[in-house]
Amino acid sequence: MAKGVRIIITLECTECRTNASKRSKGVSRYTTSKNRRNTTARLELKKFCPHCNRHTAHKEIK
Repeated sequence: MAKGVRIIITLECTECRTNASKRSKGVSRYTTSKNRRNTTARLELKKFCPHCNRHTAHKEIK
């Protein structure tokens, strides 16, 4: 069976992952899809993080 061109990825907040003294325990995660032919590199978007209470960079994780 052939794999599809669009895949579902998970975006995780970079500041929640690195900052130990954050407000609450947890990491902000979003799911989205990307075209694996057009975007081969890891995706990075600015999304709202409810734990940081502001817009931060969210990077693609495995």
